[in-house]
Amino acid sequence: MPRYQLSTLVNRLLETEKPVPLEFLINGQFLRTSLDEFLTQNGISAETTLSVEYVKALVPPLFVSSYEHDDWVSSLDVLSQGSRPAQWAGEQAGAVPQRILTGSYDGLLRVWNMSNDVVATGQGHTAAVKAAKFVSPQQVVSSGVDRTLRLWKFDDAEAAGAGSLTPTMELYGHRAAVENLAVHAPSSRILSASSDHSVGLWSTKKSEAPAAPETLLPSNKRRKLSSSAKASPQRGPLSMLQGHQSQVADVCFDEKDSTVAYPASWDHSVKTWDLTTSACVDTRTTAQSLFSICHLPEAGLLATGTSARHITLIDPRVDARTVSAMTLRGHMNAVVSLARDPSSSYQIVSGSHDGTCRIWDIRSARQEATDRVGEAVYVIDRESAKGKPRSAVGEGVKVFGVQWDPEVGIVSGGEDKRVQINKGSS
Repeated sequence: MPRYQLSTLVNRLLETEKPVPLEFLINGQFLRTSLDEFLTQNGISAETTLSVEYVKALVPPLFVSSYEHDDWVSSLDVLSQGSRPAQWAGEQAGAVPQRILTGSYDGLLRVWNMSNDVVATGQGHTAAVKAAKFVSPQQVVSSGVDRTLRLWKFDDAEAAGAGSLTPTMELYGHRAAVENLAVHAPSSRILSASSDHSVGLWSTKKSEAPAAPETLLPSNKRRKLSSSAKASPQRGPLSMLQGHQSQVADVCFDEKDSTVAYPASWDHSVKTWDLTTSACVDTRTTAQSLFSICHLPEAGLLATGTSARHITLIDPRVDARTVSAMTLRGHMNAVVSLARDPSSSYQIVSGSHDGTCRIWDIRSARQEATDRVGEAVYVIDRESAKGKPRSAVGEGVKVFGVQWDPEVGIVSGGEDKRVQINKGSS
């Protein structure tokens, strides 16, 4: 029986008003052929009783639009009614329009509407911006090569240039570039990953934040030359978590417990930090440098992007017998950004220096000699490279950041100076 006929049969049994495209899992593998071919390929007798799981099919993500920048797009975030910042804000947020926040190597933050207009620009960093996040529909945090984190008040508007990003606080504590950020608005906490081998823990509230370290503050002359001459309050970290032996590339909160943090480092390790005591309670060491991390709470796993071109799923539990639970293979260069499907506990998207984003479903894997291995469900190429041969090194089209929003879709940015939006048709 072909897969399409099996989907039709199940829809009839479910008596759905409108047929829903379905995928089928048999023994942890997605059915990609007819049922007869699957049985033959896997040496299963036709008389064997099979346990078949059906799931809603992931619709191919089609190109929607792209937003051009003046320089490389290092990072981005998405705001929508269904996004996490809006959900954290609750009813007080009201109607939340769709916005895209970008950080660029030209040192600027930009907020875009869905008509390709820049509604607000933030100027304050003195070097490239490396990370940018919405804390709430009215607040943004950014970090960069200038070693600082900066908080901004976002006043929205629909017309181009009618909104504003106003600096509200400068955070000092790192001694090298701040590569990535994670936010948890309900606890007013921010995590930062830095090239100085440390992880910073910060408060979004001026009243909670300690004084900034005097030795790290810019000189008065430098502040006068800076575009952020309108001085905003300067604060320091709640704590600096030391322990990694090399650059910390990314960090995330445990999505079920905001007092737990997971940084990923070039030193090949993921550490588990108890933020209430500033204690490292566990270290998981892999065979490669780690460039990105994403928590999959329902599966109890951490997805980590590696320098070795694959994604390693790590079990962070102290009593876990093995470090790697699964390996996702397919990228041809380093995996530098990861995001979870907001509507699924099993699907993630990755961004790589090979110039592609790839969508994965961790339920689909095959057992190899020493590991379970999964392959990408879909590959998203850069629209700017359309019609050109795909380069393994992603020359000119490296992806630096990717996000997955329930309304806007998959949004990515990178070396081609563009933000690209891809979305499955409904």
